Amino acid sequence: MVAVRRAIVPLLLAGALLLTGCEEDAPAAPAPAPLTTRTVTPTPATVTSSPSASPSVPPSSSAAPPVASGKVVVLDPGHNGGNGAHPAEINRQVPAGRGQKKPCNTTGTATNAGYPEHEFTWDVSQRVGKALASKGIRVVYTRQDDTGVGPCVDRRAAIGNEASADAVVSIHADGSTAAGANGFHVAYSSPPLNAAQGAPSTRLAQVVRDTMRSGGFSTSNYIGGNGLSARADLGGLNLSTRPAVLVECGNMRNAAEAARMTSAEGRQQYASAIAAAIEAYLAS
Repeated sequence: MVAVRRAIVPLLLAGALLLTGCEEDAPAAPAPAPLTTRTVTPTPATVTSSPSASPSVPPSSSAAPPVASGKVVVLDPGHNGGNGAHPAEINRQVPAGRGQKKPCNTTGTATNAGYPEHEFTWDVSQRVGKALASKGIRVVYTRQDDTGVGPCVDRRAAIGNEASADAVVSIHADGSTAAGANGFHVAYSSPPLNAAQGAPSTRLAQVVRDTMRSGGFSTSNYIGGNGLSARADLGGLNLSTRPAVLVECGNMRNAAEAARMTSAEGRQQYASAIAAAIEAYLAS
């Protein structure tokens, strides 16, 4: 059967500059003189193709398990290209779950040569989305381009909840300056706040970890354990009512991983592994 190609894109203004942290862990940008801000509340819209800025990417491997059409996956490319120019907006405190409040968003990290995390996550997410759409899976993105601001972490979680996603995968890269720090890890909410954050999210994290490791990526040697990281402080995971994980694809400050992330071939390798993991999870 020919898989129906569809993708759902939330209309939003959302964004990122460069710091050495990731998601809510990054230091907040310094607040400048007062400026006019705008509150972004994106509403996903149904479209017949991925955003026009998407790179041309071949489908994921035919060896992946078959996936029934009608599944919904939300892809959350970390940060955004305009975040750094709007510190008042991204520093605004928003709910982050477990009674916490955190900055709306952060600017993300970058390689030592200046290749930004937001650009990496956007490109990889588009490649993953194309692979999934080719299998008949509906794809929703938490942002529609790499030039906007935000959306805030609570809104990113809400997009997955509103889409009744079968899986939510937030794509990031880390920026540790620790000597020799390298490798990927997969974060999940723990202790769970609802049923979806229990066994479903844990299983999604394990499948992503196992598939990436099988794809030739090494697990982190400086954070988490065996490629997994139980977290209670990430708003996008805490506020999710759907199976959700956050993938830190590697350390952008590590020379070897930075070289992989800055090449189109390397980004395709990350995307193929993540797409195959999502397909395996949905088929299990």
